[in-house]
Amino acid sequence: MSRIDAAFAKLKSPSPLGEGRGEGRGSRSALIPFVTAGDPSPDHTVPVMHALVKGGADVIELGVPFSDPMADGPVIQRSSERALKHGVSLRGVLAMVAAFRKRDSATPVVLMGYANPIERMGLAAFVAAAREAGVDGVLIVDYPPEESADWLAALEGSGIDPIFLLSPTSSEARIAAVARLARGYIYYVSLKGVTGAAHIDTRDVESMLARIRKQTKVPVGVGFGIRDAETARRIAAVADAVVIGSRVVQEVGEGAAEGAADRAARLLAEFRRAMDADPRSLPAVAGAEDDGR
Repeated sequence: MSRIDAAFAKLKSPSPLGEGRGEGRGSRSALIPFVTAGDPSPDHTVPVMHALVKGGADVIELGVPFSDPMADGPVIQRSSERALKHGVSLRGVLAMVAAFRKRDSATPVVLMGYANPIERMGLAAFVAAAREAGVDGVLIVDYPPEESADWLAALEGSGIDPIFLLSPTSSEARIAAVARLARGYIYYVSLKGVTGAAHIDTRDVESMLARIRKQTKVPVGVGFGIRDAETARRIAAVADAVVIGSRVVQEVGEGAAEGAADRAARLLAEFRRAMDADPRSLPAVAGAEDDGR
């Protein structure tokens, strides 16, 4: 069993928190924070990752800095710019994962980024290096399922899960294609556009998740639009995982670097407490203001 599968299986263990959350759902939703590798500096990334685990992370998404992050809004774009100014490369990101693994052999790490750095390294070379470093999954924004044959072939037998995106505009054919190929979890982008759109409506999310679950048993995480604990509570009531991106990146990267790890732990603990609250206590209003992934 992969680390990602083990993390989701652990969350399905019987618990009073699971009552009323819907047949087939785990008792708790996974909390998946996203941070950009190298932000606020390369020396702070691994301590921040450990702090996120301390705060309640079940999986960590580690962003690979890229000069043209087309799916990301201003907060994450700025974090990539800061990391690139420090000279962070894909090999440097893998070195950070390897350093994290020296103390944590259990928490799954998923790399999230774009195809260009991987293709410059070479698919086979990247997969071998990622496996050696301890990477568990990779989400490449510009490797859609219909253009991922070479990518999937390179990952075959590596133990690294290919993770794909779905969105509110995904057709039944696209859902079926992702359902056939995805491993680990599926990332449902709850908003149209880049990170930084207007708001998230949990009723729309729940409706889309029902469509996705008709075609797959792979866990479905929801991101792009969850910036506060209240919204996280609502999404946790319907999703297998809650992905927090821009809010974490903002907390980590836009303050003093020396306090980044402590800020990350405190913020994530706030989300974890909210997500673990009894969903039957939630008010009926859906939606919340948002400023990013």
